[in-house]
Amino acid sequence: MKNKKILYGNIYLKKIKKEIKNKIINLIKKKKKIPKIIIINIGNNKSSNIYINIKKKIFKYIGIKYKIYKFNNNILEKKIIDFIKKKNKNKNIHCILIQLPLDKKFNSNKIINNINPKKDVDGLHAYNIGRLSQGDPLIRPCTSYGVIKLLKNNNIKLNGINSLIISSSNLIGKPMSMELLNNGCSITIVNSKTKNIKKYIKKADLLISAIGKYNKYPSKWIKKGSIIIDIGINFNKYGKIIGDINFKKIIKKVKYITPTPGGVGPMTIAILIKNIYKIYKNFNNN
Repeated sequence: MKNKKILYGNIYLKKIKKEIKNKIINLIKKKKKIPKIIIINIGNNKSSNIYINIKKKIFKYIGIKYKIYKFNNNILEKKIIDFIKKKNKNKNIHCILIQLPLDKKFNSNKIINNINPKKDVDGLHAYNIGRLSQGDPLIRPCTSYGVIKLLKNNNIKLNGINSLIISSSNLIGKPMSMELLNNGCSITIVNSKTKNIKKYIKKADLLISAIGKYNKYPSKWIKKGSIIIDIGINFNKYGKIIGDINFKKIIKKVKYITPTPGGVGPMTIAILIKNIYKIYKNFNNN
């Protein structure tokens, strides 16, 4: 029997895989074209490679064409942008995804903002982020919306609760803050430069961590009965994936917690699949 405190994302992903597979089969009959996504993978990030392999298996199952374009970290940023612009014009490509994070030498925003926003399956283009900030989202960032769906699927009420996001990144922190604001939460965002972070953690009803550092903040700081969403990806000495939070140490103390792996990761992929279908359905409005 599964622990009711643990928020599993795999359950929702399993449901969405079947649902979107059937929808795509029906839509292919009308459009006569198979949905296609390209993934641009720069460098050799360990967690990125894991996620790409998971995506490939799911794309095969659902019936989505995909192609991975692998570049090393020595590539010039201009070449990546030129490559994206070329793919924007290709009518046989419905979705473009930049596998994040990129090396710090690259301007991630500049690269992402050269994707046609209608093909921006990750929902991170300035246009899509702007729509989200106005409470009128079109393509929503996968991880932040995945977190919202996970909470709502478990009947967790967000309106009025104090939420803390440990991340101020464009990938997680900022879109997550907008999603929470749009759902009536009071939000605080902290980062590595925040002074006396302990006082914010102790007050949080909902704590979302995405710092990519295991057990950086003591478990005793975390509020009893709080909700923990662990987005961090780390590897222990045995090469096993772990999150930011010491799961075993804190599970008895909290009301709900996501496991790593099996929590937020599957939700991110589930929203990615939904975004692919949405873009494919609306492509050229036919």
